[in-house]
Amino acid sequence: MAPSRIAQTALYQEVAERLRQRIFAHELPPGIRIDEQLLTVDYGISRTPLREALKVLAAEGLVTLRPRRGCFVTEISEQDLDEIFPVMAMLEGRCALEATHRAQAGEIAELEAIHRQLEFFASSNQIERFFEVNQKFHLRIQEMSGNRWLRQAIQDLRKVLKLTRLFSLSIEGRLQQSLAEHAAILAAIRAGDATRAQTTMHDHILAGRQAVARSQPQLEAMA
Repeated sequence: MAPSRIAQTALYQEVAERLRQRIFAHELPPGIRIDEQLLTVDYGISRTPLREALKVLAAEGLVTLRPRRGCFVTEISEQDLDEIFPVMAMLEGRCALEATHRAQAGEIAELEAIHRQLEFFASSNQIERFFEVNQKFHLRIQEMSGNRWLRQAIQDLRKVLKLTRLFSLSIEGRLQQSLAEHAAILAAIRAGDATRAQTTMHDHILAGRQAVARSQPQLEAMA
């Protein structure tokens, strides 16, 4: 019984990860109904592991289970963003504070190396690569904090934010502004000023929300 149970657990986890990546890539866009019958055929599985996988994604906020209607990819509203970003700012600010208190010379050197990558991609206007390295920068600070609960809470919220198409870095001037904000965070951590690190990180996250709001009219005009 034990080997069989482990295999079944691994199966629904793999299904959940495949669906998670399709949702993040917007192959399954927000609001779409998930066709369970089609997925069982595509993946060659029964309904049981698929439904277990959907429960996992529902717990993460990526899908919404509606009684007698089915399962839908979650849609994030402007109000949701207005509520999520301040929480993110508070959590990531606290993370920067704790990271500064614990920072070792080698960790700061790693963060500086990541920031040099940000500078390179900003100078060459490689927005997608900048965004990828931006994620590394924030994740490294989370790791430096040594607080696994903060890191998990932040990553859970970031998963939800991936449901949206956030084009804020495409707004004129935002790429350089974001780079300057990262430089300020790095400078505060390097200086051992935990309070300033917390404040600059908090303000950086909220500035991202403002940029997203400015990007919305442009996206609507392109639609």
